Amino acid sequence: MKKLITVAALAVFPFAVLAQAASAPAKAPTAQQNRMVTCNQEAGDKKGAERKTFMKSCLSAKKQSQQDKMKTCNKDATGKKGDERKAFMKECLSK
Repeated sequence: MKKLITVAALAVFPFAVLAQAASAPAKAPTAQQNRMVTCNQEAGDKKGAERKTFMKSCLSAKKQSQQDKMKTCNKDATGKKGDERKAFMKECLSK
């Protein structure tokens, strides 16, 4: 009888694990994964050493700090006023 219960428990265990894994929500991609997707798209038809060099530089590129973005966007927004400037700054800072 003990063997029957043990066998039944061992038979049910894999199905319980699979059911739990199937119901787990999908994780959002990490920043590095998003960067991989972007760099792969930008690499296009590059092959061999050229692609390797491009991917290395693309993936290691540091993001601009928020303060640096603000400086750059403000400089580029020179001459814009009101709603036009507001829309431009919103778009520029969200990149």
